[in-house]
Amino acid sequence: MREINAEKITEAVARLCVEANLRLPCGMRECIENARKCEKSELCQSVLGDIVRNIDAADELSVPICQDTGMAVVFAEIGQDVHIVNGSFEEAVNKGVAKGYVEGKLRLSIVKDPLERVNTNDNTPAVIHTRIVDGEEIRLTVAPKGFGSENMSRLKMFTPSVSKEDILNFITETVSCAGSNPCPPVVVGVGIGGDFEQCAYLAKKALCRDLSIRNPKPLYAQMEKKALEEINKLGIGAQGFGGTQTALYVNIEEAPTHIAGLPVSVNMGCHVTRHSCCVL
Repeated sequence: MREINAEKITEAVARLCVEANLRLPCGMRECIENARKCEKSELCQSVLGDIVRNIDAADELSVPICQDTGMAVVFAEIGQDVHIVNGSFEEAVNKGVAKGYVEGKLRLSIVKDPLERVNTNDNTPAVIHTRIVDGEEIRLTVAPKGFGSENMSRLKMFTPSVSKEDILNFITETVSCAGSNPCPPVVVGVGIGGDFEQCAYLAKKALCRDLSIRNPKPLYAQMEKKALEEINKLGIGAQGFGGTQTALYVNIEEAPTHIAGLPVSVNMGCHVTRHSCCVL
């Protein structure tokens, strides 16, 4: 049994909150730069160039890439041979979020009650997803989620009779309905299967998969490719100015489901789709 002090979790989460908001995941900048090179519209080429310069400026000046520094979503894989001491796990995570957002001077966007709308003033509580896994380590992923894109997300409970084309149409329709609201070029996370809540979880988790990694199952990898092609035919373009590069990539995650249903969720991510990881 390996002991990990709760304070180490707090410090790690605080650091990841800041890192994720200041720097995009590896390869994202290059992906946006490649989109600029492929873009047919001169106006959208210019907009994509501005986006790249904004990313570089954020890194150089150590300021957030986007003013919406998001709701802190934390994915945690906790080894079953880990014993957390001197505090509880969730308390340690929320202390880390508060420390990272307040000391890092990140925007505080969370309200305590959805109707009373009183700000918590430290961006807590976080949305925490935990899994118990083999081993004696804790793997943490902090994914700040802005709501310009979150508000454009959708979930639909399909029947098992739907085709792959029906699902692809739903994905494309979701991006089309979103238009310029999620600050394209977008990243699209898709969950297929599970039940109502697992499907949405899968879509959020899909946004954290490295852009260079396709789904290991050929069926879903081909759907990712096809969805990206269809989305980029919509003509929305960077920031909605009518170009050919509306999405950067599409990630699909799937799970077993019930014989009577086929849930599909689309979680929209903007061009600042962020996450940062560490292992304790």
